[in-house]
Amino acid sequence: MPELPEVETSRRGIKPHILNKKVTDVIIRNKNLRWPIPGSLKKQLIDQVIQKVDRRGKYILLYTSAGTVILHLGMSGSLRILNKSATAEKHDHFDIIFSNNKVLRLRDPRRFGCVLWAKSDPLKHKLLINLGPEPLNDEFTAEYLFEISRNRKVAIKTFLMNSHIVVGVGNIYANESLFAAGINPKRAAHKISLKSYQSLVPKIKAILKKSIEQGGSTLKDFINEDGKPGYFQQTLCVYGRDSEPCINCGNSIKQIIQAQRSTYYCTTCQK
Repeated sequence: MPELPEVETSRRGIKPHILNKKVTDVIIRNKNLRWPIPGSLKKQLIDQVIQKVDRRGKYILLYTSAGTVILHLGMSGSLRILNKSATAEKHDHFDIIFSNNKVLRLRDPRRFGCVLWAKSDPLKHKLLINLGPEPLNDEFTAEYLFEISRNRKVAIKTFLMNSHIVVGVGNIYANESLFAAGINPKRAAHKISLKSYQSLVPKIKAILKKSIEQGGSTLKDFINEDGKPGYFQQTLCVYGRDSEPCINCGNSIKQIIQAQRSTYYCTTCQK
Protein backbone atom coordinates (compact mmCIF):
# COMPACT_ATOMS: atom_id res chain seq x y z
CA MET A 1 0.00 0.00 0.00
CA PRO A 2 1.40 3.44 -0.86
CA GLU A 3 2.13 5.21 2.42
CA LEU A 4 2.62 8.91 3.15
CA PRO A 5 6.10 9.20 1.57
CA GLU A 6 4.89 7.52 -1.62
CA VAL A 7 1.87 9.83 -1.77
CA GLU A 8 4.00 12.91 -1.11
CA THR A 9 6.45 11.76 -3.78
CA SER A 10 3.54 11.41 -6.21
CA ARG A 11 2.24 14.87 -5.30
CA ARG A 12 5.64 16.42 -5.93
CA GLY A 13 6.01 14.45 -9.15
CA ILE A 14 2.75 15.57 -10.74
CA LYS A 15 2.69 19.17 -9.47
CA PRO A 16 5.03 20.81 -12.04
CA HIS A 17 3.06 19.27 -14.91
CA ILE A 18 -0.46 20.26 -13.87
CA LEU A 19 -0.20 23.39 -11.71
CA ASN A 20 -1.82 26.38 -13.44
CA LYS A 21 -2.86 24.13 -16.33
CA LYS A 22 -6.36 24.13 -17.80
CA VAL A 23 -8.41 20.94 -17.92
CA THR A 24 -9.70 20.18 -21.40
CA ASP A 25 -11.22 16.74 -20.86
CA VAL A 26 -11.90 14.03 -18.28
CA ILE A 27 -12.09 10.34 -19.13
CA ILE A 28 -13.70 7.85 -16.74
CA ARG A 29 -13.10 4.31 -17.96
CA ASN A 30 -14.25 2.59 -14.80
CA LYS A 31 -16.17 4.54 -12.18
CA ASN A 32 -16.32 1.63 -9.75
CA LEU A 33 -13.45 2.36 -7.39
CA ARG A 34 -13.78 2.22 -3.60
CA TRP A 35 -16.51 4.79 -4.01
CA PRO A 36 -18.01 5.52 -7.44
CA ILE A 37 -16.41 8.39 -9.34
CA PRO A 38 -19.11 11.10 -9.52
CA GLY A 39 -20.78 11.17 -12.90
CA SER A 40 -20.79 14.98 -12.78
CA LEU A 41 -17.01 15.22 -12.36
CA LYS A 42 -16.32 15.73 -16.06
CA LYS A 43 -18.70 18.66 -16.23
CA GLN A 44 -17.29 20.14 -13.02
CA LEU A 45 -13.64 19.92 -14.11
CA ILE A 46 -13.59 20.86 -17.79
CA ASP A 47 -12.25 24.41 -18.34
CA GLN A 48 -11.03 24.61 -14.73
CA VAL A 49 -7.43 25.51 -13.90
CA ILE A 50 -5.49 23.59 -11.23
CA GLN A 51 -4.64 26.29 -8.71
CA LYS A 52 -2.95 24.16 -6.03
CA VAL A 53 -1.70 20.58 -5.67
CA ASP A 54 -1.77 19.67 -2.00
CA ARG A 55 -1.87 16.64 0.28
CA ARG A 56 -3.74 15.77 3.47
CA GLY A 57 -2.72 12.44 4.94
CA LYS A 58 -2.74 10.01 2.02
CA TYR A 59 -5.17 12.14 -0.02
CA ILE A 60 -3.94 14.29 -2.91
CA LEU A 61 -5.99 17.44 -3.41
CA LEU A 62 -6.30 19.25 -6.76
CA TYR A 63 -7.80 22.67 -6.12
CA THR A 64 -9.76 24.67 -8.71
CA SER A 65 -12.00 27.71 -8.38
CA ALA A 66 -15.08 25.46 -8.70
CA GLY A 67 -14.05 22.79 -6.21
CA THR A 68 -11.41 20.22 -5.40
CA VAL A 69 -10.59 16.75 -6.72
CA ILE A 70 -9.82 14.34 -3.86
CA LEU A 71 -7.57 11.47 -4.95
CA HIS A 72 -6.56 8.40 -2.94
CA LEU A 73 -4.28 5.66 -4.26
CA GLY A 74 -5.83 2.88 -2.19
CA MET A 75 -3.92 -0.40 -1.98
CA SER A 76 -2.19 -0.42 -5.34
CA GLY A 77 -2.87 2.85 -7.14
CA SER A 78 -0.38 5.15 -8.82
CA LEU A 79 -0.43 8.39 -10.76
CA ARG A 80 1.41 9.09 -14.01
CA ILE A 81 2.00 12.11 -16.18
CA LEU A 82 1.79 10.96 -19.80
CA ASN A 83 1.37 12.38 -23.26
CA LYS A 84 -2.22 12.65 -24.45
CA SER A 85 -1.53 10.03 -27.09
CA ALA A 86 -0.39 7.36 -24.56
CA THR A 87 -2.51 4.22 -24.87
CA ALA A 88 -4.56 3.35 -21.79
CA GLU A 89 -3.94 -0.06 -20.28
CA LYS A 90 -6.23 -2.47 -18.45
CA HIS A 91 -6.14 -0.85 -15.01
CA ASP A 92 -6.01 2.79 -16.16
CA HIS A 93 -9.38 3.93 -14.87
CA PHE A 94 -9.27 7.72 -14.87
CA ASP A 95 -7.62 10.54 -16.87
CA ILE A 96 -7.51 14.30 -16.54
CA ILE A 97 -6.36 15.85 -19.83
CA PHE A 98 -4.75 19.30 -19.86
CA SER A 99 -4.26 22.07 -22.39
CA ASN A 100 -0.54 21.23 -22.64
CA ASN A 101 -1.54 17.78 -24.04
CA LYS A 102 -0.43 16.06 -20.87
CA VAL A 103 -2.57 13.51 -19.04
CA LEU A 104 -2.78 12.79 -15.32
CA ARG A 105 -3.65 9.07 -15.27
CA LEU A 106 -4.77 6.95 -12.32
CA ARG A 107 -3.86 3.29 -12.48
CA ASP A 108 -5.46 1.15 -9.78
CA PRO A 109 -5.43 -2.65 -10.26
CA ARG A 110 -7.31 -3.43 -7.05
CA ARG A 111 -9.69 -0.45 -7.32
CA PHE A 112 -9.44 0.53 -3.63
CA GLY A 113 -8.53 4.11 -4.52
CA CYS A 114 -10.95 6.96 -5.03
CA VAL A 115 -11.61 10.05 -7.12
CA LEU A 116 -14.10 12.36 -5.44
CA TRP A 117 -15.22 15.97 -5.75
CA ALA A 118 -15.65 18.58 -3.00
CA LYS A 119 -17.46 21.79 -3.92
CA SER A 120 -16.49 23.49 -0.66
CA ASP A 121 -13.49 23.20 1.67
CA PRO A 122 -12.09 19.67 1.08
CA LEU A 123 -10.57 19.61 4.56
CA LYS A 124 -14.15 19.51 5.88
CA HIS A 125 -15.05 16.52 3.71
CA LYS A 126 -16.18 13.53 5.79
CA LEU A 127 -13.06 11.57 4.81
CA LEU A 128 -10.66 14.29 5.94
CA ILE A 129 -12.30 16.29 8.70
CA ASN A 130 -11.39 13.91 11.53
CA LEU A 131 -7.82 13.19 10.50
CA GLY A 132 -5.06 13.76 13.03
CA PRO A 133 -2.14 16.15 12.57
CA GLU A 134 0.45 15.76 9.85
CA PRO A 135 3.54 14.04 11.30
CA LEU A 136 5.92 16.55 9.72
CA ASN A 137 4.06 19.60 11.00
CA ASP A 138 5.01 21.50 14.14
CA GLU A 139 1.74 20.56 15.86
CA PHE A 140 2.83 16.91 15.99
CA THR A 141 4.90 16.87 19.17
CA ALA A 142 5.89 14.49 21.95
CA GLU A 143 3.68 16.45 24.32
CA TYR A 144 0.70 16.00 21.99
CA LEU A 145 1.22 12.22 21.78
CA PHE A 146 1.77 11.92 25.51
CA GLU A 147 -1.42 13.78 26.39
CA ILE A 148 -3.65 12.03 23.87
CA SER A 149 -2.33 8.60 24.88
CA ARG A 150 -3.07 8.81 28.60
CA ASN A 151 -6.26 6.73 28.45
CA ARG A 152 -5.24 4.57 25.48
CA LYS A 153 -4.54 0.96 26.43
CA VAL A 154 -3.98 -0.08 22.83
CA ALA A 155 -0.45 -1.13 21.80
CA ILE A 156 1.76 1.78 20.80
CA LYS A 157 2.27 0.52 17.25
CA THR A 158 -1.49 0.28 16.66
CA PHE A 159 -1.89 3.69 18.32
CA LEU A 160 0.58 5.30 15.89
CA MET A 161 -1.21 3.80 12.89
CA ASN A 162 -4.53 5.37 13.87
CA SER A 163 -5.11 8.20 11.37
CA HIS A 164 -7.24 10.03 13.93
CA ILE A 165 -4.13 10.27 16.14
CA VAL A 166 -1.62 11.14 13.41
CA VAL A 167 -1.86 10.67 9.65
CA GLY A 168 0.54 8.76 7.48
CA VAL A 169 2.50 6.68 9.98
CA GLY A 170 1.78 3.40 8.21
CA ASN A 171 3.01 -0.07 9.02
CA ILE A 172 6.54 0.25 7.65
CA TYR A 173 7.21 3.58 9.32
CA ALA A 174 5.65 2.63 12.66
CA ASN A 175 7.91 -0.44 12.79
CA GLU A 176 11.03 1.51 11.87
CA SER A 177 10.32 4.45 14.20
CA LEU A 178 9.68 2.26 17.24
CA PHE A 179 12.92 0.39 16.59
CA ALA A 180 14.86 3.64 16.26
CA ALA A 181 13.40 4.86 19.56
CA GLY A 182 13.95 1.53 21.35
CA ILE A 183 10.26 1.09 22.20
CA ASN A 184 8.57 -2.32 22.28
CA PRO A 185 5.63 -2.22 19.82
CA LYS A 186 3.49 -4.26 22.24
CA ARG A 187 3.67 -1.70 25.06
CA ALA A 188 0.41 0.09 25.83
CA ALA A 189 0.38 3.68 24.61
CA HIS A 190 -0.63 5.01 28.02
CA LYS A 191 2.35 3.35 29.70
CA ILE A 192 4.91 5.16 27.58
CA SER A 193 6.58 8.09 29.30
CA LEU A 194 6.93 11.61 28.00
CA LYS A 195 10.67 11.02 27.74
CA SER A 196 10.09 8.05 25.44
CA TYR A 197 7.69 10.06 23.29
CA GLN A 198 10.34 12.78 23.13
CA SER A 199 12.62 10.18 21.60
CA LEU A 200 9.96 8.69 19.32
CA VAL A 201 8.55 11.81 17.64
CA PRO A 202 11.88 13.04 16.19
CA LYS A 203 12.52 9.51 14.91
CA ILE A 204 9.15 9.44 13.12
CA LYS A 205 9.86 12.80 11.51
CA ALA A 206 13.40 11.88 10.48
CA ILE A 207 12.44 8.51 8.97
CA LEU A 208 9.53 9.98 7.01
CA LYS A 209 11.69 12.85 5.73
CA LYS A 210 14.42 10.44 4.68
CA SER A 211 11.92 8.27 2.85
CA ILE A 212 10.41 11.24 1.02
CA GLU A 213 13.88 12.46 0.01
CA GLN A 214 14.73 9.03 -1.36
CA GLY A 215 11.48 8.62 -3.23
CA GLY A 216 9.35 6.37 -1.05
CA SER A 217 9.71 2.72 -0.10
CA THR A 218 10.37 0.06 -2.71
CA LEU A 219 6.96 -1.56 -2.52
CA LYS A 220 5.95 -3.88 -5.33
CA ASP A 221 2.92 -1.75 -6.13
CA PHE A 222 4.72 1.60 -6.26
CA ILE A 223 6.98 3.12 -8.91
CA ASN A 224 8.16 6.73 -9.03
CA GLU A 225 7.00 9.14 -11.70
CA ASP A 226 10.12 8.46 -13.79
CA GLY A 227 9.46 4.71 -13.73
CA LYS A 228 12.21 3.89 -11.26
CA PRO A 229 11.49 2.35 -7.86
CA GLY A 230 12.36 4.13 -4.62
CA TYR A 231 15.40 3.06 -2.63
CA PHE A 232 14.43 3.57 1.00
CA GLN A 233 13.54 -0.07 1.58
CA GLN A 234 17.19 -1.03 1.19
CA THR A 235 17.89 0.72 4.49
CA LEU A 236 15.00 -0.73 6.52
CA CYS A 237 16.21 -1.90 9.92
CA VAL A 238 13.43 -4.26 11.04
CA TYR A 239 10.50 -4.31 8.60
CA GLY A 240 10.41 -7.53 6.59
CA ARG A 241 13.51 -8.90 8.36
CA ASP A 242 11.98 -11.75 10.37
CA SER A 243 14.70 -14.03 11.86
CA GLU A 244 17.49 -11.85 10.43
CA PRO A 245 20.10 -10.41 12.83
CA CYS A 246 19.41 -7.05 14.46
CA ILE A 247 21.77 -4.41 13.08
CA ASN A 248 22.46 -3.22 16.64
CA CYS A 249 22.81 -6.34 18.79
CA GLY A 250 22.87 -9.27 16.38
CA ASN A 251 19.90 -11.08 17.93
CA SER A 252 17.10 -12.25 15.63
CA ILE A 253 14.33 -9.89 14.57
CA LYS A 254 10.94 -11.24 15.64
CA GLN A 255 7.70 -11.05 13.69
CA ILE A 256 4.27 -10.96 15.32
CA ILE A 257 0.78 -9.94 14.21
CA GLN A 258 -0.87 -6.86 15.71
CA ALA A 259 -4.28 -5.66 14.56
CA GLN A 260 -3.97 -7.95 11.52
CA ARG A 261 -0.67 -6.33 10.47
CA SER A 262 2.86 -7.71 10.66
CA THR A 263 5.10 -6.22 13.33
CA TYR A 264 8.88 -6.62 13.35
CA TYR A 265 11.04 -5.77 16.34
CA CYS A 266 14.13 -6.72 18.34
CA THR A 267 13.30 -8.26 21.70
CA THR A 268 16.67 -7.08 23.05
CA CYS A 269 16.79 -3.51 21.79
CA GLN A 270 13.06 -2.83 22.23
CA LYS A 271 12.22 -3.88 25.77
